[in-house]
Amino acid sequence: MGPGARLAALLAVLALGTGDPERAAARGDTFSALTSVARALAPERRLLGLLRRYLRGEEARLRDLTRFYDKVLSLHEDSTTPVANPLLAFTLIKRLQSDWRNVVHSLEASENIRALKDGYEKVEQDLPAFEDLEGAARALMRLQDVYMLNVKGLARGVFQRVTGSAITDLYSPKRLFSLTGDDCFQVGKVAYDMGDYYHAIPWLEEAVSLFRGSYGEWKTEDEASLEDALDHLAFAYFRAGNVSCALSLSREFLLYSPDNKRMARNVLKYERLLAESPNHVVAEAVIQRPNIPHLQTRDTYEGLCQTLGSQPTLYQIPSLYCSYETNSNAYLLLQPIRKEVIHLEPYIALYHDFVSDSEAQKIRELAEPWSPSSPLYRMKSGNRVATFMIYLSSVEAGGATAFIYANLSVPVVRNAALFWWNLHRSGEGDSDTLHAGCPVLVGDKWVANKWIHEYGQEFRRPCSSSPED
Repeated sequence: MGPGARLAALLAVLALGTGDPERAAARGDTFSALTSVARALAPERRLLGLLRRYLRGEEARLRDLTRFYDKVLSLHEDSTTPVANPLLAFTLIKRLQSDWRNVVHSLEASENIRALKDGYEKVEQDLPAFEDLEGAARALMRLQDVYMLNVKGLARGVFQRVTGSAITDLYSPKRLFSLTGDDCFQVGKVAYDMGDYYHAIPWLEEAVSLFRGSYGEWKTEDEASLEDALDHLAFAYFRAGNVSCALSLSREFLLYSPDNKRMARNVLKYERLLAESPNHVVAEAVIQRPNIPHLQTRDTYEGLCQTLGSQPTLYQIPSLYCSYETNSNAYLLLQPIRKEVIHLEPYIALYHDFVSDSEAQKIRELAEPWSPSSPLYRMKSGNRVATFMIYLSSVEAGGATAFIYANLSVPVVRNAALFWWNLHRSGEGDSDTLHAGCPVLVGDKWVANKWIHEYGQEFRRPCSSSPED
């Protein structure tokens, strides 16, 4: 059964029509996530190939340098070699006059690095921009907030919620992807540059901790250092009102960079502030988490997301049920639709196996990528009487749909269609259907929306004069 026939059959069960199917299809939206991240793997594979060729060239060059070193060293170690030997004298003069110059000024190293740089410049246009890095960092901070994730755990590659002394594992990956001090610094710096010290401080603290543990080690790819992390963390604490921590970190910075005059002035400033107001020694300002984009229902939304769609109490409500639906439809007589009623007011139902794997894949192939940076709240729009939200993929954790005022979250169920009424029978909007997508913790969530418009539904779902209907 194709997706069109399957949809028509399901609408028959619901006694609804779509109006003009071509116009409805043109207005349909399909959303995807992480597709741009997946595409970024291709240019990195090209960069790996370039680096492999560079390493092979450098390995050959170093082998030749090692050969030259061993040859000269053997002459110096052989005490029996007569200094008066004219051949030895000639080769010594030649080495000092030309061989060493050729070794030191060899173009092979510069040719190898030039080839690497040229290859990088060809790939560079396909690489993420700095704005993409900022967006990825903000996405990590959003996951940190919504799911109350512990930064130290994230740095180790584990997803843990810490509430007081309780630690809950939200997801256990098969392979741990830990973060470096430079990784944590970059996340903290994005928050720092926005003046968001609530997020900057824990990430910069983790960066300082990791840099301390690896101090003295040199990593080519790192942009930051222990001094950078201490510098930013000290000032973040100062702006947050914790002068004593700012002073301690600034003094530690001077241990590694004693000639830094700016930091020395900061130390004097912090010492003066503490001397003038001793309460700063023990008083630490409470850093408020920024409420962006100023959502009044943020706490409710995040609480629903933290359930990860788990609703164990629903199975204790006898009025909720599962059923096979056919409505005497020819397609559904052969393959009944499995319906699960998960909420009554507002009415919300989940239709399992609404599309097949191949149908879902086809829709994803036709879709354009879309990646939200903040929770998107939706209610009825225009004259949409009802909504189907079709899950075209499964996720490993997160990604539930939270109905804010209904106090309900629905997990992602692969190939299932979630249905609810946007309008009452009176034509008034149902505010209880206000909903938002929870961020995907791990995985890739694809959703296709199918909106049913009220035009043409007059006899299928008659109006009512009661605002309660």
